[in-house]
Amino acid sequence: MIFKKMAMVKKKKVVVGGTFDILHEGHKAFLRKAFTLGEVTIGLTSNIWAENVKKRKVKNFKHRKEELEDFVRKEFKVKPKIIKIEDKFGPTLKEDFDYIVVSPETYPRAILINRQRKNIKKKLIKIVKIEFVLDKDGKPISSTKIFKKINKCRNW
Repeated sequence: MIFKKMAMVKKKKVVVGGTFDILHEGHKAFLRKAFTLGEVTIGLTSNIWAENVKKRKVKNFKHRKEELEDFVRKEFKVKPKIIKIEDKFGPTLKEDFDYIVVSPETYPRAILINRQRKNIKKKLIKIVKIEFVLDKDGKPISSTKIFKKINKCRNW
């Protein structure tokens, strides 16, 4: 009887979003937190959306998706649910989620998402903000910084 009750417990729905251009330790910490909370939907930015936001070229969507799938399968032993997103809201205005995991950089976007959800009479999503993972310089790790370092080395 206890096992039946446990099986009936609904997993929490978690949403995260990002470009995941270079899958670095910051992304991995972000994903680890998300997967501790429940069943995760990963919104992966389209190439057009990502390049508009980042103001630089990004790896092809298919390549970024494959890297994410590999990491999630190895780290969490599950097949990831990855969807293409074309805007800052992704699936959050259409679907219900229990949690949205964000970084300090994307926290304002989560506030905006909940404001929009409130306007359309949808339940607010609990925001879980993780701190940045810092590099050797004590600054947040980011794909943009990594690309700048790579390009700097190429120009030597």
